Amino acid sequence: MNTIDAKLLAKMFLAGAKNLEVKKEWINELNVFPVPDGDTGTNMTLTIMSAVKEVNDISNLTLETLAKAISSGSLRGARGNSGVILSQLLRGFTKRIREYEELDAVTIARAIDKGVETAYKAVMKPKEGTILTVARGVADKALELAEEAEDLQTFFEDVLAEGNRVLQRTPEMLPVLKEAGVVDSGGQGLMVVLEGAFDAFMGKEIDLTFEAADAAKVVKITPQAEADIKFGYCTEFIIVLDKKFSENDEMEFKGFLSSIGDSIVCVADDEIVKIHVHTNDPGLAIQRALTFGSLSRIKIDNMREEHQEKLIKDAEKVAAQQAEEDSQKTRKEVGFISVSIGEGFGEIFRDLGVDYLIEGGQTMNPSTEDMLNAIDRVNADTIFVFPNNKNIILAANQAKALTKDKNIIVIPTKTVPQGITAVINFVPEKTVEENEKTMLEEIQRVKTGQITYAVRDTHIDDKEIHQGDIMGIGDYGMLSVGRDVVSVAKESVDAMVTEDSELISIYYGEDFSQEEAEQLGEELEELYDFCDVEVNCGGQPIYYCIISVE
Repeated sequence: MNTIDAKLLAKMFLAGAKNLEVKKEWINELNVFPVPDGDTGTNMTLTIMSAVKEVNDISNLTLETLAKAISSGSLRGARGNSGVILSQLLRGFTKRIREYEELDAVTIARAIDKGVETAYKAVMKPKEGTILTVARGVADKALELAEEAEDLQTFFEDVLAEGNRVLQRTPEMLPVLKEAGVVDSGGQGLMVVLEGAFDAFMGKEIDLTFEAADAAKVVKITPQAEADIKFGYCTEFIIVLDKKFSENDEMEFKGFLSSIGDSIVCVADDEIVKIHVHTNDPGLAIQRALTFGSLSRIKIDNMREEHQEKLIKDAEKVAAQQAEEDSQKTRKEVGFISVSIGEGFGEIFRDLGVDYLIEGGQTMNPSTEDMLNAIDRVNADTIFVFPNNKNIILAANQAKALTKDKNIIVIPTKTVPQGITAVINFVPEKTVEENEKTMLEEIQRVKTGQITYAVRDTHIDDKEIHQGDIMGIGDYGMLSVGRDVVSVAKESVDAMVTEDSELISIYYGEDFSQEEAEQLGEELEELYDFCDVEVNCGGQPIYYCIISVE
């Protein structure tokens, strides 16, 4: 076989996604830090599942429609650094194939190379020994072999062999992988996708039914001071355009949707427009949409059915009051979006004036689309976004690139305490540029230690770790390992405190009591009498406490 068509490529893509879904937990276990989080495997799976849904909804399968579905679905569903990089690899690949009816080795090689080029551009400081290195190895081998390839089977076998060879070399490029005794998890995830695709190419029978991709729903967007339902019907549909949908059309349509509801998503992509709105009259949204084309995948849910009758009545009352208040609101100059996890942290950010919280973080990385939904909800010219996790920054930047009508500034906060410090240092009287500069400077002064437990045996930073051990994880590595939370917390703080330190903040989680946290605070006050010590409820899962030193 020398070429593949749209039908076979679609099957290969779905098979690759299925292989990733089946092996995601194995890939999670390759993470260097043995923390109890859903991480690389989960993020890559949720990213590709978003594209799977788009592919399965194609009515007229061609390489063009397949390329659009894979690109659009993965781009908006991207989670975590590995998921964002995977989405960019797919985006670049699909850019090169959409004009063809069949793909040969040369076209495939050039498409893979375009995917790698796109992914490298998306990462500010590409690091070798990662998924990018594996992808580059695959692309270089494909380009080397393509011109002389006699058949695709041999071509794919040789390219996969090179990808696996590069993957096995990643521990030599990143010492932290070698010390932990693992290959790069993102690179392994990529090879799992490619190997699943090759199985389908070879005609292997593969079950292409997928689990319901509802994991993303645990990331909820919670607007400030909005506990009750205002608009009762969650309305979603796709407009299949029969005429041009300009930026002006998009702005006007968003304005109309804002007049009948909230929680609005309006994303135009070539020949389709994706719509999501909470409204009390879905028919109005549908009627206006029909002026642009035909509709598909219409879904209307009555959100109030899930609540008790009393809550429904209360919501209607609040909706009336809120509608009157909303009509008087004007667009403000600056707004804030923060990623947060735990009721305590949520209250802190609300008290500091953050407009919108995206529930997520280390245990569940929000997607690019979660970010876009939040950005759409904040009525401001400039919006500061605080990812509060190094694995969410890329998704936030991807959402920034997809936003055209607002100035989005992503402050690269890697921990929740950094996010809190950034918000505290905002001064309304200063310009946006001055505030950005101040925030970037101040977050560098924040050191963070996160106390959790190990889920497997490993070796990191010259520390032997056993399953069940308590770990203190700092900004750049392991701070402490022990058998109890308090001693590990104290050792972690000791590793962070210097003579210039002024403030120690303890945020206790749902598995560490207020009494235990206050006792820890008292002990730290005695040890570091030159520092102020604060104890706050974070309410976060998995991490017994998160401690910052400034």
